[in-house]
Amino acid sequence: MRWASAISTQPEPTAALTELERTISEQLDGPQADLVCAFVAPQYSDSFAHISERIRTYFAPRAFIGCTAVGIVGGAREIEHQPAIALSVARLPDVDLHTFHLDALPGPDEGPEAWEAALGVPRSEQAYFILLADPIGPPPCDPRPLLAGIDYAFPNTAQVGGLASVIEGNALFLDGQLHRSGLIGVALQGNIQVDTIVAQGCRPIGPPLTVTACEEHILRELDGQPAFQVLAALYQSLPSEDQERMQYALHLGVASTELKDDLEPGDFLMRNVIHMDQERGFLAVGDELRPGQTVQFHLRDADAAREDLEILLDHYRETRDDTPPAGALLFTCTGRGQGLFGQPDHDSNAFFQAIGEVPLGGFFCGGEIGPVGPATYLHGYTSSFGLFRPRDP
Repeated sequence: MRWASAISTQPEPTAALTELERTISEQLDGPQADLVCAFVAPQYSDSFAHISERIRTYFAPRAFIGCTAVGIVGGAREIEHQPAIALSVARLPDVDLHTFHLDALPGPDEGPEAWEAALGVPRSEQAYFILLADPIGPPPCDPRPLLAGIDYAFPNTAQVGGLASVIEGNALFLDGQLHRSGLIGVALQGNIQVDTIVAQGCRPIGPPLTVTACEEHILRELDGQPAFQVLAALYQSLPSEDQERMQYALHLGVASTELKDDLEPGDFLMRNVIHMDQERGFLAVGDELRPGQTVQFHLRDADAAREDLEILLDHYRETRDDTPPAGALLFTCTGRGQGLFGQPDHDSNAFFQAIGEVPLGGFFCGGEIGPVGPATYLHGYTSSFGLFRPRDP
């Protein structure tokens, strides 16, 4: 298994593709490829069809997937709001690749076989998924039912990906086709293992609490007390800088599992606190809740995001087995990058410092796909990594 990654900021698309072809071929000792992932800035919108055809013709991959984005990651760089094209290219011997484009999904009452048929991916073998979707449309695509369906139909899977992030005119590249809506993906099966790292960029404030009364996304009670009252008491206990941060960066971490006695930061799924009703004492949260769940308030800022990512990357390096990743994809939020950290290439540099010089590509997303605990979610403000290595070296 071999991976290569490159990025070009040449404003003219033909020049950009020529540079990418040369750089990738030098890394792989030739253009032959099995999988190509392409991420393209909107400044090349007049040339999307040309870009797609040239990539497909030059590399002749078995699977070609990609999308548009306002920020592009590749070749150890993160280019935001400027012309850029990035390619991640892989040779994957003994790996089967299945691509698909979906505008409709199986119904909620249909079984695993319906998902197998819709995706064209056999359930007889472990499968890993890279997913890209257009959230704008028309019609807009909400990938969450698909994420739940894949988790249901393909046990022990790993899903990574993101939402294309151009406000208007997104494109999805799949093999020789250019799609303007829906969701595309590729499933990988065979001699491959996909590890995931999902950095949500938050730090906890206050203790874990139990939801004792709620209705869908309305949180009424925590540990038997009105939820707003609990939050107000927490506010009074915090230093002034955290009190200020609560005005714009407050999140509720919802435990992704109740099977662990000692929950760690990575065990919580971050959801926005979208409304506080002091008079009636409840909070509105960006997800449905249920009584008995363990939750914990969190704050998001640059320091928390930096520390969270470093901890997760170090943990991966220290706990993985002897087979290092051959390549990686990064799906990071448009709310991160220079706007959050005040410097370019933050997440890429943290990855290289912890994991090493692994070819890395990706893009800035309008929503990131990755697992927390046993299930896969659509996130915001997150960096979701997929790390690819052979299952049997």
